[in-house]
Amino acid sequence: MLSNLYLTPVIGTILVVIVALSGHRFRKAWKEQEEGWKARAWIFGILAISGLCTLAFVPLKA
Repeated sequence: MLSNLYLTPVIGTILVVIVALSGHRFRKAWKEQEEGWKARAWIFGILAISGLCTLAFVPLKA
């Protein structure tokens, strides 16, 4: 079942963009610390770390 799990180059590229944008939004929420910043930081942080882990541990099919 897990042997068929892989990322295509398009999905990998989309994930890189999502991780970059999520990391940027996390940093922005942390720096500005407006009302509700902790919830936004958690959401964007979880998105960024899950995307990074996916990119790190799921192979890319060329």
